[in-house]
Amino acid sequence: MNSWLGKMERKFGRYAIPNIMKYLIVLYAGGYFLYMINPMFYLNYLVLDWGAVLHGQIWRLLTFLMQPPSASIFMVALLLYIYYMIGMQLENALGTFRFNFYLLTGIVLHIVASLIVYLTTGMVISPSVEYLNLSFFFVFAMLFPDAQFLLFFAIPIKGKWIALIDGFYFLWAIISPFLPAYKGTGYGAMMAALASILNVLTFYLLSRNMHAYSPKEVKRRRDYQRKVQQAQKPEHVYENGARHKCAVCGRTELDDPNLEFRYCSKCNGNYEYCQDHLFTHTHVK
Repeated sequence: MNSWLGKMERKFGRYAIPNIMKYLIVLYAGGYFLYMINPMFYLNYLVLDWGAVLHGQIWRLLTFLMQPPSASIFMVALLLYIYYMIGMQLENALGTFRFNFYLLTGIVLHIVASLIVYLTTGMVISPSVEYLNLSFFFVFAMLFPDAQFLLFFAIPIKGKWIALIDGFYFLWAIISPFLPAYKGTGYGAMMAALASILNVLTFYLLSRNMHAYSPKEVKRRRDYQRKVQQAQKPEHVYENGARHKCAVCGRTELDDPNLEFRYCSKCNGNYEYCQDHLFTHTHVK
């Protein structure tokens, strides 16, 4: 937690949006229904076109996210369900702020990639947000390499193998524009795939230790915090109304408001000591 990202979390964590995947799913679903009503509406008014953005249509910096993941309602429902489930799993494991950070940097990288292409070549390329969502599988595999998915709701497959399959899909998106059969097409997918991979690498380096967010480690920290809270919680109130009493000298917080009391983890039982006897008492075995 001493990483740069940990410092950012302590400073700005209160601004993170809980359950942000719900809002993204609504955005994607809205894009699909717009596509069903008017297939050209997204291309004409919502796509990330930097020429239009620089002429004042700044809403495109957000509305390009509404690109429907498929033209089939069955595939849309399936993909949105998968994106939502894995996104919520990642938010639960990483925490709200870190998952927000991952999504935000991914979106920003998509926007920057499109801007670089526009400024250097004059080409309008709207990156596909599909690759941002598919990059979830890479992060998921780092945290839960042995967790199993039911592919097509029937075939069990581990998270690390899905990430490997995902990697081949990304690789194809990157090299296909340079193949003779596909030359001149697929640049949007290529830029999106590169931006998403860069986002995964950036997040991994900023987090330093992804093991800290594995289920076993998260459970260990929660159990430790619960035990600390239980140890610090006074179990009874003494006759004079005091809630803390030194097992050696018998003083309470009523005798001196400045006294501090702690439980000793080495004593067999819940023995509380004042600051003068916490380190000098004989441990009860």
